Amino acid sequence: METANAGNAYDLAKQAAEVVVKKFGGDHDILAVLGSGWAHAASVLEATNEISVTEIPGFIKPSAIGHGGTLKSVVVGKSRVLLLTGRTHLYEGHGVNSVVHAVRTAAFAGCKTLVLTNAAGCLREDWGVGATALISDHINLTGFSPLTGADAPVPLHGRFVDLTDAYSERLRVIAKRVDPTLYEGVYMGFHGPHFETPAEIRAARVWGADLVGMSTVMETIAARHMGLEVLALSLATNLAAGISGEKLSGDEVLAIGKASASRVGGLLANILQQIDLETEKK
Repeated sequence: METANAGNAYDLAKQAAEVVVKKFGGDHDILAVLGSGWAHAASVLEATNEISVTEIPGFIKPSAIGHGGTLKSVVVGKSRVLLLTGRTHLYEGHGVNSVVHAVRTAAFAGCKTLVLTNAAGCLREDWGVGATALISDHINLTGFSPLTGADAPVPLHGRFVDLTDAYSERLRVIAKRVDPTLYEGVYMGFHGPHFETPAEIRAARVWGADLVGMSTVMETIAARHMGLEVLALSLATNLAAGISGEKLSGDEVLAIGKASASRVGGLLANILQQIDLETEKK
């Protein structure tokens, strides 16, 4: 149940940012969030310092399978990256503000870019399990928004955030430069934690979704409200319900993630390096 009002949520994020900045010795430029199947990136990107999220105000250690509970500081070129090894999901029951707390904290700690990763069910049989895709847009079927409730305090007031460019075309171009074989598609966000029904997947296909999952959309909305540019990548860990005829399980998600670990970890590291290079040119 959501207990904090909007003002308290932003105050808590400012407090968290102060702890992070003090712990890591200054502001950062990018927040990268590791979803299921992306944990290997934490070993590819060498951290200069790290902290358990339980030591940061407002953070809750994730309970979802495949999610860690550490915030790391990583240097990529001239950029300083906050690397979060796991996220809080709506279905964990802590409320929307907890889901987006890391994004707001990162914004107050200086970050201008958010890179999100997730595991997703895939509606595109031609892509296949193990495919990696850029998210070009989303459909929010969670029934929630991080902007619900009291308006944010000045200078962040303004509930009616434009999501026309929710997922940055500029950053997608950079990612495609790193790997031209990346697919690109629309992500439909559900509340979870149960998997979708075959009927829901048929409806998602009619609506134009290519991927389905239980994260990402809340963080993206909060990031755009805070002025962060967003890049999001999905690892297709299974064909969505009813497509293959196979039963779905969390174990399958972890297995595909483990099999793809080295590839997607290296991909994320290379994308962060390219974002740093492009930022330096600006």
